[in-house]
Amino acid sequence: MSKGFMLVCDGSNGAGKTTVIKGIEAHLQSKGYEVVLTREPGGTEIGEKIREVILDPSTPQMSDMTELMLFGAARAQHIVEKIKPALDAGKIVISDRFDAATFSFQHYARGIDLETIKTINDLALSGFKPDLNIILDLDPKVGLQRVQQRGEGMDRLEVEKLDFLNRAREGYLAQAAAEPEIFTVIDASFSKDEVLQRCLNAVDNLFEKV
Repeated sequence: MSKGFMLVCDGSNGAGKTTVIKGIEAHLQSKGYEVVLTREPGGTEIGEKIREVILDPSTPQMSDMTELMLFGAARAQHIVEKIKPALDAGKIVISDRFDAATFSFQHYARGIDLETIKTINDLALSGFKPDLNIILDLDPKVGLQRVQQRGEGMDRLEVEKLDFLNRAREGYLAQAAAEPEIFTVIDASFSKDEVLQRCLNAVDNLFEKV
C-alpha cells in the first residue's frame, strides 16, 4: 500500500473509544501495518496546548465561537504536522475524534450556524477527509455513568447537561445517515468484546475495498 489510511473512532462519551482504538491498533499491527495513534483536540505539541484550553472545566465563560475556532486551529496543525506526513509514508492513522465531533458538538449541540462551521472546518482540512469514521453510539446518560465510574474528573464538555449530549448524539447519527460510505455506527451498549469485533469487521471491510 503506497498511501496510508485514516480511521476515526468517535461518538458518545464513555462509549469505549480507548478500548476500541487499542484493539484496532493491535489488529492492524498483526497484519503488518504501521499504526499512528492520535487524538483531537491534540495530536501535536501545539494541539495539546490548545486541548488544555478547550477542555479546562475552570473556563465555562468560553464563547461558542472561541471554542469552534480553537478546534479548527488545533485541527489545521494536526493535519499538516502529523496526519498527512503519516499517510504519505503509508501508515495507518487512528484518531480519537476528528471533524465529525465538531459538527456534532458545535452545530447540533451548541447551535452554531452550519455554514460557519463548514467554513472553519474546510480551512482546517484543506480538502482532506478520513477514510472511515466509526461512531460508537450510546445513550449519553449511560455514557456519563461510565465516565463517573472511572473516577476521573470530567472535562468542560463532559459536564454539559444531558440535553446537550443528546443533541450531539443526534448529530453523529445524522452525519452517518448522510454519508454512509465513510461512516459506520456501532451500538456501544453491547459488551466490550462484541463492540470491538463489530469495529474490526468495519475496518476489515474498508481494507477489502483497497
